[in-house]
Amino acid sequence: MGHRYIGSKSKIVNNVVSKISELTPQNSTVTDLMCGTASVSVALREKGYNVIANDLMTYSYHHAITGLKFHKYPSFEKAVDFIDKLFNHDELDPFNISPYDKIINALSNIKPIKGYFWKEFSLDGNPKNTSKPRNYFSSHNAAKIDGIRAALSRLHSSACLTAPEYSLLQHDLLMATNDIANIAGTYGHHLAKLSGRAKDDIRLSPSKLLLKRDTENHKVYKGYAEDISKLISCDLCYIDPPYMKRQYAANYHVLETLARGDEPEATGVSGLRPWRDQYSNFCTKTKIRDSFRKIIDNMSCSRYLISYSEDGLLSMDNFIDLLTPYGDVYIDEFEHTRYRSNRSSLGQNLTEYLIHLETN
Repeated sequence: MGHRYIGSKSKIVNNVVSKISELTPQNSTVTDLMCGTASVSVALREKGYNVIANDLMTYSYHHAITGLKFHKYPSFEKAVDFIDKLFNHDELDPFNISPYDKIINALSNIKPIKGYFWKEFSLDGNPKNTSKPRNYFSSHNAAKIDGIRAALSRLHSSACLTAPEYSLLQHDLLMATNDIANIAGTYGHHLAKLSGRAKDDIRLSPSKLLLKRDTENHKVYKGYAEDISKLISCDLCYIDPPYMKRQYAANYHVLETLARGDEPEATGVSGLRPWRDQYSNFCTKTKIRDSFRKIIDNMSCSRYLISYSEDGLLSMDNFIDLLTPYGDVYIDEFEHTRYRSNRSSLGQNLTEYLIHLETN
């Protein structure tokens, strides 16, 4: 399983963490203010940093909890009845596997339901607000997602899962769903015909967890960076803002609906959920500067590291003009492989920048 995500730092996480290591020692507190897939947060935890992770998106919250908040594999002790009813003894030896493996197996054996995802996001569905079905998933996979969603909802509402256990299983469902989505790159639109791995059956797999007895050292927030910055005191703040005009809330609306466990009214050809409550000013050239200023003004932090790209709304000259009034600015640059959708005409490589600000 892997992330299909604009701006994911999984390919350059070593560059980012190496630079952070130059700027602040291990055991320092580092904020990953727009954590996305949480790949940087997890790498920082692995290196011995105390991590504060935040993102506006609910699916990012589940990813961050999964990466930062486990010191042992969960017991799922309150979900034993559910597991016993659906666990398939013929598929796995119940005496040699963990409760985590068992509940993943149980969820995988959930019966498909022709529910919200089947109706709104499969080729055989009948969406409410458009005449044509939306081909994001095979009909079988969409119904399977509905069945698993319903089971997680019941377990969650009946307090059969702890909050971290719920986030972990949501993370696993998100990863499995992303693997078989019938998309070119984002959920801004679907492909006309089922293609590639979208033809495969959805398969949940247990995640490999980073287990360290340091979970109390890490915090996970969900909200606007401009607001959350008021709550944070740290040694270094890493910021990985959106580079382009494409809003994450619109381009990943299907994953957000999955992560929230709700059934919003889906509109238009793409089946967009109401998403303006997650509109980011960092995707708007006229507002991005003010948002950066609010973060720096609000946060108790003297050192910032910002990831940016040659594709970004701001040029490096713009960035230098923005940050210089706050202190000394240093810029490292390197090339790496660009994230592209299957239909993208953009070049394969791009220049990535790490912008270091030391405030006065």
